Amino acid sequence: MTKRVDEILSWYESDNPGVIRNLRWMMESGALAGTGKFVILPVDQGMEHGPARSFAKNPAGYDPNYHFELAVQSGCNAYAAPLGFLEAGARRYAGRIPLILKLNSSESLFSAPDPKPAVTASIDDALRLGCAGIGFTIYPGSGQRDPMYQELRAVGAAAKAAGLVVVVWSYPRGSQLSKKGETAVDVAAYAAQIAAQLGAHVIKVKPPTEHLEVDAAKKVYESEKIPVATLADRARHVVQAAFGGRRVVIFSGGDAKSTEDVLAETKGLADGGSFGAIMGRNAFQRPMPEALKLLRAVQDIYRAAK
Repeated sequence: MTKRVDEILSWYESDNPGVIRNLRWMMESGALAGTGKFVILPVDQGMEHGPARSFAKNPAGYDPNYHFELAVQSGCNAYAAPLGFLEAGARRYAGRIPLILKLNSSESLFSAPDPKPAVTASIDDALRLGCAGIGFTIYPGSGQRDPMYQELRAVGAAAKAAGLVVVVWSYPRGSQLSKKGETAVDVAAYAAQIAAQLGAHVIKVKPPTEHLEVDAAKKVYESEKIPVATLADRARHVVQAAFGGRRVVIFSGGDAKSTEDVLAETKGLADGGSFGAIMGRNAFQRPMPEALKLLRAVQDIYRAAK
């Protein structure tokens, strides 16, 4: 199985040994070690959506150590969170799981038609906490894309120089996109391409819908008969958009949903060549035993996928 890890690492030809070591660490950790597939637990929702909306369904989640323990016990490849949550448990869990420090976040107390997340942590913080990588959100389509892209290029270059993996949350939104357009298949594929062009090692996007948002793109999808009817078709296209599948593309879990719906969506994405899942609310809003069962079922799906 390590041959697959070596193959994936060969795609990152410009990166130094520190980056390759940390990317290998992520791919050789947890239940999916050696497969080249990922299941990552992200817990940035307390910052993004507020504490009650994030943790009231499962009050144990107010404690940062709950999420460390969930990520470790379930065999996730990595655990991603903002500064405060990682600081609260990084020493206790040092070396037990690769950590990803989320360097920027939005908050739901303020909204704008063209949003931009605030930078809330640094490369020095990531190194101090022993992280394998950093996470950074961009909003393709936002009128604030220029400063976001410039920030990503700056922190991305610094992270790579320090040997850290760059994980990009590429979430389209902005005043010129409809709500449906934020997850449209043409927009999701574009978002994956933008993140890859900006130097991401790992790209996180939302599961794409069949909707086509951009008229100019819609004509090409129709004339070239690009398949988008099934979730597997759409996932395959989004992965293809990230340099012909030569960048790791993982899909978010999205809004809270039933176990059956989570697993059905996971199966569709895995059948389409997704490299894995980065699943937050659908995991940590469940009691620990139920969350562990769900994450292991997701891992089983990706382990069985070609």
